[in-house]
Amino acid sequence: MVLLGRGPPNLNDPPRRYPPRTDKRSYPRVIRDPVTSTASPFARLALAHAVGVCGDLFVTVALADSLFFSATIGESRAKVLGYLALTMAPFVVIAPLLGRALDRTKGGRRLLFFAAAALRGVLALWMAGHIADPWLFPLAFGSLVCSKSQAITKSALVPAVVDHPDELVLANSRLALIGVLGGTLSAPIAGLLLRLAGGAWVLRFGAVVFFAAAALALAIPKAKVIGREETAHDREALHGPSILAAGSAMGFVRGVVGFTTFFGAFVLKDAAEPAWVFGLLIAGSAVGNGVGTVLAPILRRRFREESILIGAMVLPGILIVFAARSFGRPWLTIAAGLVAGSAACGRLAFDSLVQRDAHDAARGRAFARFETRFQMVWVGGGVLAVAFPPSGRGGLLLIALVLLFSGLTYLGAVRRLAQPD
Repeated sequence: MVLLGRGPPNLNDPPRRYPPRTDKRSYPRVIRDPVTSTASPFARLALAHAVGVCGDLFVTVALADSLFFSATIGESRAKVLGYLALTMAPFVVIAPLLGRALDRTKGGRRLLFFAAAALRGVLALWMAGHIADPWLFPLAFGSLVCSKSQAITKSALVPAVVDHPDELVLANSRLALIGVLGGTLSAPIAGLLLRLAGGAWVLRFGAVVFFAAAALALAIPKAKVIGREETAHDREALHGPSILAAGSAMGFVRGVVGFTTFFGAFVLKDAAEPAWVFGLLIAGSAVGNGVGTVLAPILRRRFREESILIGAMVLPGILIVFAARSFGRPWLTIAAGLVAGSAACGRLAFDSLVQRDAHDAARGRAFARFETRFQMVWVGGGVLAVAFPPSGRGGLLLIALVLLFSGLTYLGAVRRLAQPD
């Protein structure tokens, strides 16, 4: 059975050939390189990524206070719809330009990482002076462009900092876990600063963090392969059956995440729940994110990426059905954690699958295109949540049905691909 095992040999073999391993290591060199006694390439990428995530958290806290918590529920719905439109707009810029820039210069990925972090620092300082006026929206748009650009660049850089494709899931997992830890550590600081000094100072402090991330990005190694002009063969590889099927499944998961993020917030706001309940929901999502991040590389020791992605949809979908039957604060928190865990585990598997199957020289383009699609369905899920009646039981049931549908559909696709021609 595909879900429980490694599947037929023809799907286990990647389309490209890699040199055999020369050691017993099953993990990237996280701290120091044994030859040069310097920080390993993975450690440099991880540190720059972690600091960038901390900066993102400061911006998120400031924007959440301005758009949601300080407004009535009617005002919040209008502001959230505007924010969702902004989150989709950056990809009009990213899709045609970023992937090409990532792949066409040897140091392009590192330089784009640096430029995105530096520009976010500048924009955070600028937003601090316009946090209460309409200029906040176009400035937030620019910040979102940079944030998504850096996330795509990070994914495209991972294969350059590991020694073997078997390490991709673990490397992605550690980067995601480092991001979770960075956000967890910076959240109390951002919350305290918001309470004591207001959103403008949260943004100013975030700007300092972004500038630190930009400095750290200069130590990330250059890509090993310079991209060429995209050929028909490259396009065909990105439209391979394994990548397309996984991308469709991951798109459903991202839509569920977008729906859950705003649906849970509006359910609590409609019920006039206190602030600590919102915090409980965020904590549940953080725990789920961390569990999914830790679980993915453990599962990869026994299962292929496709099997991990299937399990990340089907198992949470089944559990959320029970959460919908017994709806309440605890079950809403548990459901949020399950969705976050599903997204974290599934995304690590998907990223590793693309890193495994896409051509080296076109990997930046692959991530740019898929992130564009994922962001669109995330926005679609958020818009649905804004319009959805604040019925907790009905919302959780919808989440469960979508996860089960996407997981079982993807299982069928994997089985069809495993059948010999």
